[in-house]
Amino acid sequence: MNPPRTPQIPVIVLAGFLGSGKTTLLNHLLQHRAGNRIGVIVNDFGSIEIDAMTVAGQVGSTVSLGNGCLCCAVDASELDTYLDTLTRPAARLDVIVIEASGLAEPQELVRMLLASDNRRIRYGGLVEVVDAAEFESTRVRHPEVDRHLAVADLVVLNKTDRVGEAEHERLRETVAAVGSRAAVVSAAYGRIDPGLLFDPVLRPDEDEGARQLSFEDLFLEEREAQAGEEHAEHLHTAYESVSFTADVPLNPRRFMSFLDTRPEGLYRIKGFADFGAGDRDNRYALHAVGRFLRFVPRPWGRDEPRLTRLVLIGSGIDAEALYRELADCRESAEPDAMSMWGVLRYVQNPDVQNPDVQQPDALAPDVQQPGDDARS
Repeated sequence: MNPPRTPQIPVIVLAGFLGSGKTTLLNHLLQHRAGNRIGVIVNDFGSIEIDAMTVAGQVGSTVSLGNGCLCCAVDASELDTYLDTLTRPAARLDVIVIEASGLAEPQELVRMLLASDNRRIRYGGLVEVVDAAEFESTRVRHPEVDRHLAVADLVVLNKTDRVGEAEHERLRETVAAVGSRAAVVSAAYGRIDPGLLFDPVLRPDEDEGARQLSFEDLFLEEREAQAGEEHAEHLHTAYESVSFTADVPLNPRRFMSFLDTRPEGLYRIKGFADFGAGDRDNRYALHAVGRFLRFVPRPWGRDEPRLTRLVLIGSGIDAEALYRELADCRESAEPDAMSMWGVLRYVQNPDVQNPDVQQPDALAPDVQQPGDDARS
């Protein structure tokens, strides 16, 4: 009998310099939750926690951290204390968002998460918010913005309604020029599609016809009542997704080559891979966000169809080309004994009985970290 799986909650770091629109974006996510229960850790710089008051009442579990930047004023053990509170089963959260101070060092925040002892969380990505109208002046005052962009998994070019088309395109090119392989999504007023960050949740305990109206329901009801809603606000047009299913096992070497060379703008990959004779006992859950990659082996169910099912999400990607590349990863012959080596490099500690539990040695070299070269 397989041990029960421990659900892991994705933790998303929302970063960006002061005034970039992080809180506006966070409030937008809270208003368009796609059925998710969101926990929020708000890290304000200064004694008056305005950001915390802004989101108060819009989410069930909000923790505010004051007295400076999270990355320097709160050590990893303190962060774990707050994460422990939010990840208790009774909280029933689906995702946690850390809104970092505008003066925080995002890469250090990510490393703190990856080194966390909390086995109920997993890294959900670093989202860097950029004020398109003030981008050049921000870079002059804070040259480290280039470093922040280089390690981001998703870059949100906010306030693009304040710049012209030519300047908008130049900004996208500048982000790419600093070495960022992140997906770049343009937005006004922080309006991005929540589907980029988390998935819709359907719960059997919430009957659609009988449940109480949520804050999200009331907000959307009021919004739909307003006349003149334009298609420009249909945010799903900002990104593309690719769904791939195969009833033939994947070749581990070809699939790892695909992952190691995945294109810029491919933000998330999720699903399960069947490697056939490479491991007949397990399917491999795949979690990739930006350049972070992890496989988790899970035993096949007794009557479970042996399929590979993957979803890829990104901005500016060639969906047809990605599908063709995945199709080319299908196995045509029995894999040799060494074919799984590349996959196993990204499998967490195999000595742990529960394969779904994140390990405290998450900074070990077998897990690819933000900022590492994807081809190393």
